[in-house]
Amino acid sequence: MVTFIHAGDFTRCGLEDEVVEFNNWIGKLPHKHKIVIAGNHELSFDRNFTHPLSPNFVKNIPTLGHPQSDLVDAVSKVNIRDRLTNCIYLQDEMAELYGLRIYGTPWQPEFQGWAFNVSRGEDCLRKWDKIPDNVDILISHTPPVGHGDLCCSGVRAGCVELLSVVQKRVKPKYHVFGHIHEGYGITTDGSIIYINASTCNINYKPVNPPIVFDVILPVGCTIDR
Repeated sequence: MVTFIHAGDFTRCGLEDEVVEFNNWIGKLPHKHKIVIAGNHELSFDRNFTHPLSPNFVKNIPTLGHPQSDLVDAVSKVNIRDRLTNCIYLQDEMAELYGLRIYGTPWQPEFQGWAFNVSRGEDCLRKWDKIPDNVDILISHTPPVGHGDLCCSGVRAGCVELLSVVQKRVKPKYHVFGHIHEGYGITTDGSIIYINASTCNINYKPVNPPIVFDVILPVGCTIDR
């Protein structure tokens, strides 16, 4: 067990106590490296969207069953990512491990008005244009359209622009994501392997086991055990 990947939604709404609890938990895992991105539930991590906090934001944001006071508390925190001391946190950033290039990005098309939401179309494309070429493992919170993105309502919530960028330019070996709990599992287009690694089902019950996959390292690279 060398590297652990978490594709976002590691808290209910980004409360500091939740972040600290997650950090403590992930620190106990046996993996040598842990890579984490945020999801739409990590309100406190999205500085541009939630800060400064406006009364209109508090009034209109869906609470998804959480006390509104929790949401206010979550988005009032600053430098919350500093609490993640036991992992590599990526937010539109690259990490390289064992010669493998791993890129993480938290954005997703508008979905329930929570964190890291952007409008479909050009706004999404601007985010995906930041993804470098020749990424080996891409981690996004949203799925691309057509892969692990089918909601129980019958709607596909994945991103068209992300699929286009992934297939035509980035071409990773693996694309890991979450977000749509009903989409758990593995698909492929014959070239790229897509992994919806959602642990929780639609009822937020952690019933789905972690997905384990092996990656062939570049020539000359070895694992330091």
